Amino acid sequence: MSTEFHLATPQTTVRDAAQMMRDGDYGYLPIGDHVKLKGAVTDRDLVVRALAAGMGPDTPLSEVMSETIIYCFEEDDLREAGDLMKREQIRRLAVLNDHKRMVGIITLGDIARADEQRLAGEIELQVAQI
Repeated sequence: MSTEFHLATPQTTVRDAAQMMRDGDYGYLPIGDHVKLKGAVTDRDLVVRALAAGMGPDTPLSEVMSETIIYCFEEDDLREAGDLMKREQIRRLAVLNDHKRMVGIITLGDIARADEQRLAGEIELQVAQI
């Protein structure tokens, strides 16, 4: 799990989000405030939901974000988290603490590095079926 992440706000612009993703070398940006997650965007969302739809760089993320957040808790087993990713067909999973505050992100790469290549392959297969 990566504990280094940036949290954007719904008012963050598409341009600022893209720059954050570029500078941080990540493809998933959680959106919320200090208390609650409100959504997330991926690099693909910025292309498909914003750019391809003709939205400008000053468009707020609230107009392109996914509002459904799939998450696990930090005490959950890695295999449970991986099974959730497989079921939901996602490559990244928000990790929350018992106060429902985001504490990290589990990625497909994290699962593969944890010597769970089979699970990582199963997740990738499910994601590819979208």
